[in-house]
Amino acid sequence: MRTEFDFTPLFRSSVGFDRMLEALRAATRVEHLENYPPYDIEKVGEDDYRVTLAVAGFRQEELNVSVHPNVLVISGERRDRDGAANDGSRQILHRGIATRAFERRFELADHVQVVGASLSDGLLTIDLRREVPEAMRPRRIEISSSGGRSEPRRQIEGTAERTREAA
Repeated sequence: MRTEFDFTPLFRSSVGFDRMLEALRAATRVEHLENYPPYDIEKVGEDDYRVTLAVAGFRQEELNVSVHPNVLVISGERRDRDGAANDGSRQILHRGIATRAFERRFELADHVQVVGASLSDGLLTIDLRREVPEAMRPRRIEISSSGGRSEPRRQIEGTAERTREAA
């Protein structure tokens, strides 16, 4: 049974939320994609995140990490390593280690930046940090004891005119 939500009413009554609504729509779709390579997403600090992919058998030069507007793309393609070295004496009896090409995409929130990537022990680790610009960060507003309003100076009627006439 397939259930798909209709987000049309939200599109009709909101402005500027297109990206969020499209992400919701994409998240509700049933996709028949393989879960390869397996991965973890961790929150390692208040504004720090880590994505770890299990990429056993891939070399550093066979992996590609790129960032597009609000999308992190990780891909891998193994190159033929046996080539001329395989003279026919080697025969694989069971292949349990996946060697197929892959591409994995992660939607990134606004202001999330990739700060580094490393490959160790068959795990590709990508560190991310949310860096909100200073102008968009919450700021504390001082509250004055007079409620923040100063009384306007009032001019008594006729006082200004009399001073002009007297001069």
